Amino acid sequence: MLLRVMFFALMALGLVGAGTVAWISSHPPAAEAKTTVPAPPSTVAVIIAARVIHAGSLLRSEDLASKEVPRSEVGPDTTLDTPEARRSLSGAMVRRGFGVGELLRPADVMHPGDHGFLAAVLMPGMRALTVGVDAITGTAGLIWPGDRVDLILTQEIPDSAASPGHRIAAETVLSDVRVIAIDQQLVQGASPGSSEQPARTVTLEVNQDQAERVSVATRLGRLSLSVRSADTTHPDAVPSHAAPPTVWASDVSAALSHDVAPSPNHPPVRVFPGAGDSKEYHF
Repeated sequence: MLLRVMFFALMALGLVGAGTVAWISSHPPAAEAKTTVPAPPSTVAVIIAARVIHAGSLLRSEDLASKEVPRSEVGPDTTLDTPEARRSLSGAMVRRGFGVGELLRPADVMHPGDHGFLAAVLMPGMRALTVGVDAITGTAGLIWPGDRVDLILTQEIPDSAASPGHRIAAETVLSDVRVIAIDQQLVQGASPGSSEQPARTVTLEVNQDQAERVSVATRLGRLSLSVRSADTTHPDAVPSHAAPPTVWASDVSAALSHDVAPSPNHPPVRVFPGAGDSKEYHF
């Protein structure tokens, strides 16, 4: 009897094992998900000229544009469009002229700090002249290298015989000159609202005669800069080569416009109303 029970138990275990094997074989484990590696893009973005750029110009962000080109056409001298590349091109000088859509290559630009950069920025026969400015005379840090400016001298005339309306005068010393540097950096100036310190010096591109005029003007009074419009289709009423008229204090203030300077040809009159007492009158 015991042997019969053991026999049936073994048969039952065998049937259970066979069934388990059959179930596992009919339900294979799920296949592992295959990792898909994306194919590299067939094109890549490169930096091109967004507009006509003249040789010797300092690059700005608006001069740069992006273009997709086949990856097979990208060579070692192609500038890829990356944030780092755009930052490095900001303030760089182009060695040659560019048309719209031309590729900007590393060999075509010079960067601030490169040997001979300042000399290369200057046009033939021109000089670099630096003038001191502050937050007011430097137009609150809004001047950028490449801007065209006028240099204005404001001075006080040390003439006691002159009327108050003719003791302060302003005149344009230089007209339509190019800014090539702000402080010691030949890069774009600080944007409005920036926490950077205001500019202390501005370097201008001048000829020899202009350099001598500014050297004298720095000893006469206060110099300030006036930024000119980038639109050259509307020339000034006074040509840039002509000297603008001097502006006096009486031209600005109506209160000073009626002052009459005491004439040195009319000596003062002294009146003696009593013994040992006198008063002097000017006419």
